[in-house]
Amino acid sequence: MGILDCRGALAGRRAVLIGGAAGIGRAAALALGGAGVDIALCDIDDESIARTSAELRAMGRRVLGMQADATQPRQLAQFYSEAAHFFDGIDTLVNVVGGTCMQPFMDRSERDCADDIQRNFGYVIESMRHAVPLLQRSGRGGSIVNFTTIEAHRGAGGFAVYAGAKAATTNFSKAMAWELGPLGIRVNMIAPDTTPSAGNAAAIPEPWRSLNADAPPEWWAKAFQMYIPLQAPPVADDLANAVLFLASDLAKSITGQVLHVDGGAASALGMLRWPYDEGATLPVPMGGTLRKLFG
Repeated sequence: MGILDCRGALAGRRAVLIGGAAGIGRAAALALGGAGVDIALCDIDDESIARTSAELRAMGRRVLGMQADATQPRQLAQFYSEAAHFFDGIDTLVNVVGGTCMQPFMDRSERDCADDIQRNFGYVIESMRHAVPLLQRSGRGGSIVNFTTIEAHRGAGGFAVYAGAKAATTNFSKAMAWELGPLGIRVNMIAPDTTPSAGNAAAIPEPWRSLNADAPPEWWAKAFQMYIPLQAPPVADDLANAVLFLASDLAKSITGQVLHVDGGAASALGMLRWPYDEGATLPVPMGGTLRKLFG
């Protein structure tokens, strides 16, 4: 065992992951499992639950995998009831579930807006309500990690209600960090931006989805070099590493914080490396790019 494993002190702990069977959730579950954490996870996809649970058991972990839609309060409550019987207490909660579809606000129905709010904020409230008593049972505090987004920190056209709901999750998490601090329970957030995943691909409607599919990989690489300071988007394992850090004793004095795992996109605030302007980094293109676009 290396020095980081010793100082992280995750081995033997227990975690609940909401949306933990596929994509970013799967990566987080496997990372925690690899660090010696036993896992209770729920997801909507039975096949992904079976696959991820099998991978965790192959690591020697105790696993509860259950099909449940976290946005449905009764299903979420049933999952937590099962988790409470499976573990006598937990040390970590990771709320991964979220998502939307890019669409102008005035084109979204009341049902669409209500779903966006529940999927990206409402269930987080209920999940934490269920989880805090389980965290208290451990007698040593614990860590809650809520996934928010870069869109909670900027005007995100096409994602208005989603962005508002994630901003609510962000501020709710900060308030809960204050309330739960005396119990030794830390509450932090991870804010991704563009991450290669099925969920992010599904958020893009037609005709853009088809146009994106037709773009060769080298075009995407150049686009990310313009937009992301580190030149490429993080992958799911990068986000999982952030979960490991925030769940571990390496972050034992960190609470109420947003960790932007986005290659630096949030820090850039719209600055771009335009391709024909000899390295100029500005929110708007200069003469070289303007000539290529409009000349």
